[in-house]
Amino acid sequence: MEGFRIDPWGTSYIKDYKRLMEEFGIKPITDELKSQLPFVHRLIRRNIIFGHRDLEKIIAAINEKKEYAVMTGIKPSGPFHLGSKLTAEEFIYFQKLSPKAFGFFAIADLEAYADNRIPLSESYKISLDNLTDLLALGLDPRRVYVYRQSEEMKVLRLAFIFSRGVTYNMLEAIYGEKPFGLYFSALIQAGDILSPQLPENGGPKPTIVPVGADQDPHIRLTRDIAQRYKSDYNFILPSATYHLLLRDLTGQTKMSKRNPMGILYLTESLESARTKIMNAFTGGRATAKEQRKLGGEPEKCVIYIELLATHFMENDDELSELYHKCRRGEILCGECKMYAWEIISRWLKEHQEKREKFKDLAIKLLEEHTIS
Repeated sequence: MEGFRIDPWGTSYIKDYKRLMEEFGIKPITDELKSQLPFVHRLIRRNIIFGHRDLEKIIAAINEKKEYAVMTGIKPSGPFHLGSKLTAEEFIYFQKLSPKAFGFFAIADLEAYADNRIPLSESYKISLDNLTDLLALGLDPRRVYVYRQSEEMKVLRLAFIFSRGVTYNMLEAIYGEKPFGLYFSALIQAGDILSPQLPENGGPKPTIVPVGADQDPHIRLTRDIAQRYKSDYNFILPSATYHLLLRDLTGQTKMSKRNPMGILYLTESLESARTKIMNAFTGGRATAKEQRKLGGEPEKCVIYIELLATHFMENDDELSELYHKCRRGEILCGECKMYAWEIISRWLKEHQEKREKFKDLAIKLLEEHTIS
């Protein structure tokens, strides 16, 4: 995080979240806030989702039974992986917190073209595959609006209007020196985030945007734009929650499609997934004898943190028991990997079976935008 400038299109891995929060004004999710939610997701319980901006607005809307929007999107650059799943689960969680919540899901095909040079025709196919995963994960298709950036005139119109209110120097200060296509895709993302507040979308209304910590530049830019155009559109500054940037399976950097051996795809064959799990980075000692004597270090372990604690073990007591077994040296890394694989393989198999049931609905949802 050189000079506290975060690159949302890069592979940077944030190490000092306390300094990040202090520098950019991200607030911690306190126990008091957690107690006001109808139910608390495991990602919040375990502080994987660690911070927020104006979460109080969403909690107030929930408790007062008022409408609010949940907004997210995906850059269709490949199959769903665990990083994609993380944001998807947050999106679904905030949609489920209230019957008054309505989701807006953007297929960021213009960003995929600007960042990865993926043709729009190809990103369409990828987005269908991604949307199938989202439905299998539990998205309610009756309360979501799905669209492609390249075809959503309301968003493109907002991006053009916003371009009048920013300068090149302002964008460079936030993002560093980038190709202009990425700057413009940032303005389009601002349009994505603020479009739920347009009158034709039932706005203005509070909007929550769950993101990884590396996406905060987009949130800050959008909140600044919302303030600048508040008198024109009556925008409410969008809220956001932030999750940790988790390492890939090798333990080296945040999970990214750029490193296929460090990433676990939700559509991956069980054979391939097993190979990756068995070769994942752990917090084990140099020898079995040393581990039985000193205990392992689950705080350093990808199997424990990135896989089980974050994604695949819902029960807090079971997770705690595994932690203490590792710390006491009662379980070796090979045994832990086999234990984790039983859980993960079962989840992958069930998810992939669910996907088959949602393929037609994904096509209908992307073509028709909403399901009545």
